[in-house]
Amino acid sequence: MIQNAAGQILISKRPAHLHQGGLWEFPGGKLESGESVGQALKREIYEELGLEVEADAPLIRITHHYPDRVVLLDVHRVTQFAGCPEGREGQLLRWLAPEQLGNYPLLPADRPIVTAVNLPDRYLITGADPLDRSAFLLRMERSLVKGAKLVQLRAKSLTPSEYGLLAEAALKLCREHGARLLLNAAPDWVEPLGADGVHLTSRQLADLDERPLDRNYWIGVSCHSADDLARAAMLELDFAVLSPVLPTASHPDAQPLGWRQFGAWVEAARLPVYALGGMRPGMLDEAQGYGAQGIAGISGLWLA
Repeated sequence: MIQNAAGQILISKRPAHLHQGGLWEFPGGKLESGESVGQALKREIYEELGLEVEADAPLIRITHHYPDRVVLLDVHRVTQFAGCPEGREGQLLRWLAPEQLGNYPLLPADRPIVTAVNLPDRYLITGADPLDRSAFLLRMERSLVKGAKLVQLRAKSLTPSEYGLLAEAALKLCREHGARLLLNAAPDWVEPLGADGVHLTSRQLADLDERPLDRNYWIGVSCHSADDLARAAMLELDFAVLSPVLPTASHPDAQPLGWRQFGAWVEAARLPVYALGGMRPGMLDEAQGYGAQGIAGISGLWLA
């Protein structure tokens, strides 16, 4: 996935005679025998577009099942390159803002990439229930000033009316700082409050038969197993949080997955996944190295 200095994403149209011809895709190609992912990335981008890749980072790994084949996409975000892209194989090219990608008919396997492109690499979960609402909102504002772009409003001990008032104030702050707010509440609260989506528990996930909100809203979900991740993808939810990766003070009795188990489950997942449990900002690169969209956290991201 190639992103220019203006934040636009490059897509190309597949020739009609190829598999899934006529659809749009993110430029790239197959790994050849003996190649590393980095080597294949540089070779394919140069052969297809005439660009020299100068800087890239992992974005997402996706396994997708077509009726006639299974593909594993190891997607990297290319942020620095030399040259001007040209369709060396006769393919049409388009530069699009991330939010415009959904307007084009993309390959089915590429749909989770669109979500990953639009999601940030940090997912803030608000801390202890706000006994002092003013202090809670001040703490949220400090986190937003420091760059939080996706926030889950978690306040389990509040009454419905108290939670609604807090959500209205939190949403106002998020709007001021260009951030999205997801409610840790019933999905039918989202539209009346004007929030950006909902975060579901694993118990809510188990009870779902279909996606509870349309595509205008984000739906995140807490997962604790490979089966949870598979169900979230089947229901076409937008992203998952997988936990606990490491030991955490909030759930001291929970058995941590460890990075290897986390990575194995994420590799088989078909949607972006955040790592949760014992996360700190300095662990972002490590998490992404195991396939994570990024990190989620309360104590590690909820600024004092």
